[in-house]
Amino acid sequence: MYSAITIMLYLAAWALLLHAVLRREAMRTDRILALIGLATAFHFITAFGSIRLDSGYQFGFFKVPSLFFAVINLVVALSSMKKPLHNLFLFLLPLSVIAILITGIEELAVKSSDRLSLQTISHILLSLLAYSLLAIASLQALLLAYQNYQLKHKHLKGVMGLLPPLQTMETLLFELLWAGEILLTLSIITGLVFTNSFSEQHVSHKAVFSIISWLIYALLLWGRYTLGWRGAAAIRWTLGGFAALMLAYFGSKLVLEIILGRV
Repeated sequence: MYSAITIMLYLAAWALLLHAVLRREAMRTDRILALIGLATAFHFITAFGSIRLDSGYQFGFFKVPSLFFAVINLVVALSSMKKPLHNLFLFLLPLSVIAILITGIEELAVKSSDRLSLQTISHILLSLLAYSLLAIASLQALLLAYQNYQLKHKHLKGVMGLLPPLQTMETLLFELLWAGEILLTLSIITGLVFTNSFSEQHVSHKAVFSIISWLIYALLLWGRYTLGWRGAAAIRWTLGGFAALMLAYFGSKLVLEIILGRV
């Protein structure tokens, strides 16, 4: 029931947003954000309902994407109140609907759940927030790449007229990267502190890819503020760091749960 309500609200908000973009009309962002906020509230109910079982929590491969996009939508909605990020919902809302639908797929591997400690839950929440912010940064990087391409070819109409100036887009990108890198740092630290045995819990590869991602973002931020990296270089490093981060979680989940059939 809640999932159906969430999907309908997301699609309604997406239709309003798309209509305003295509017609290049003045957007009532307050109404759209209110609708998205309501949808996100139902989304969290749906996402937590799918992972919460009588025996504990089940963070399976098919269930985490829904919670992941719920966090992303909440962060973008809150940020959109002060910064021009609402156009990201053109990409996020369809992906959110797909994630909710995927949650309904029958689990193929993970059948049992464990009671999670407060430390483990804090690590998971930090990870979700870090992944969400860096996912938003990656979407911002893709929009920046599109904007660079259009400006280079002198296409200044259409969607270009709806995007903030290039400098504003780059500033937003690096603000997101800084926030995401800080949360990723805390996520890695809590993971290292609260995980007793990497080999027993099958997280060594996850830690390796997370650290690789952290190093990529750290190098990008260092290059930005010491060498002035921007444009194509910033976009490539941002997407590279996010690819490593997705391998850290979803890649390991795919191998362990779907291919190897482990918890």
